[in-house]
Amino acid sequence: MFIINHRKFFFALTGTIVLVAVAAVLFFGLHLSIDFTGGTMVQVTYPNGRPTAAMLEQSLTSAGFSNYSVRAVGTNDYVLQAQNISAAERADLSSAFSVGNAYPVIVDELNDIGPTIGLELRNKSLVAMTLVLVCILLFIAFAFRKVSKPISSWVYGLIALVTLVHDVIIPIGFYALLGHFVGAQVDTLFVTAVLTVLGFSIHDTIVVFDRVRENLHVNHQENRKEDFAKTAGRSLSQTFVRSINTSLTVLITLLVLYFIGPASTRDFALTLLVGIIAGTYSSIFLATPLLVEVANRHKAK
Repeated sequence: MFIINHRKFFFALTGTIVLVAVAAVLFFGLHLSIDFTGGTMVQVTYPNGRPTAAMLEQSLTSAGFSNYSVRAVGTNDYVLQAQNISAAERADLSSAFSVGNAYPVIVDELNDIGPTIGLELRNKSLVAMTLVLVCILLFIAFAFRKVSKPISSWVYGLIALVTLVHDVIIPIGFYALLGHFVGAQVDTLFVTAVLTVLGFSIHDTIVVFDRVRENLHVNHQENRKEDFAKTAGRSLSQTFVRSINTSLTVLITLLVLYFIGPASTRDFALTLLVGIIAGTYSSIFLATPLLVEVANRHKAK
């Protein structure tokens, strides 16, 4: 009952975190990768061992490259993503990547992504996230259709939707801060991670809601007159340890992937880490307290 009784504190905390995330997006914006803006991707291989990222970036900058990102791939490869590469820079690719001829290099791929394709990917990503949210709303409203007291099944769906929007905003705001301070870019892998977070978070939320539904059913069968806040608090207590243990198991796996896994999956793992922490928080400290708050206001009316 501690969380339910102190729900206004958690509402205020949640509002503060969301405001910070939204402010980060508004003031700093998102650094979109060439997946969404269009540009050029170059993948190179160093047969005799690759230079450090700092050495390569210094060489590229000296050669006139700008607005680019470099990511290590595999053991001896690097991938360069840049919005614009001039004809002179294309002619000087091998020299720039070889870091003053100290590291022989082979250019494996050079692909151009047009702005039309980037815009299409961005639109499809937004449509995908919107469809996921709408389908989840409809599913929960249908699954809880027999729950009508003290609030309707649609309220369960709408509150789940609110928590999912929270779980999307937090990683986006986090990446706006990362983009401003360290140049992190949002790409299609980021969208994949956010959709994964939505699936994990809604699973956790439904577990708690389902326990609320079961306890309401038991109360009805036993003709027990129990306040909804107490029923919700008891349901939350019954699922609290399970939710925390499940999230910790996933977080440990993601931490191992982030620190030991390949560099190409590091941003993906980081997005999942932030999103799952936000999702676990919203499932426990936001979803059920919102149910109680809506029920109390409905009762007062």
